[in-house]
Amino acid sequence: MSTPRDLMIVALDVAPSRPLERGDLSLALAGAEAYDLLRAEALTLDGERIVPRRKPDLEDRLLDEAAGSLVRQMPYESLADWLWRRGRGLASVYLAALEDEGQVTWERSRWLPFRSGRTVLSDTGARRRAAYRWAADEPVLLALAAAVGIREEIAGAEPGVGDDAVLTVLAAVHDAVMELEAVRQRRAIEEAAFANVWRGA
Repeated sequence: MSTPRDLMIVALDVAPSRPLERGDLSLALAGAEAYDLLRAEALTLDGERIVPRRKPDLEDRLLDEAAGSLVRQMPYESLADWLWRRGRGLASVYLAALEDEGQVTWERSRWLPFRSGRTVLSDTGARRRAAYRWAADEPVLLALAAAVGIREEIAGAEPGVGDDAVLTVLAAVHDAVMELEAVRQRRAIEEAAFANVWRGA
């Protein structure tokens, strides 16, 4: 399993500290991929730009796709741009992958058989592994979860994270989530203003 898969499982398994936005989760999943690719030495960071390295043999299909999506021509892509590009719809991709693997099932109401149900995690080794990392307060997983509201924000520097490249990834995820929230707030204000004008017409 991988950090993004563990994050997706935790997102399905843990009651969030605030309403969970799918766009936020997609950005965090892309950040989790960047973290795993850093660990696999598939990339390095030059400042805030992603510098691809040799493509390793990755056992995870989605991580392999992430490695294959890296821009390999100079000037290399910024980490922020990659998070937005790779993260587009990524939560749905991971949910579908978990469903295909039998990690997730859909529970439907017998009274409403044609209405979409809720996702239910199967009792698998992957779920237990994610739960173990969560219970062990694994710092990167906790920081990514905090960025999207699965848990409360961590005050100050990320505890237990001493690698500058990893800190850069976590900061980029946090900034991207904040930017997306600002976009949502502007859109809500514009829609409210339009509704007021329409009612006054």
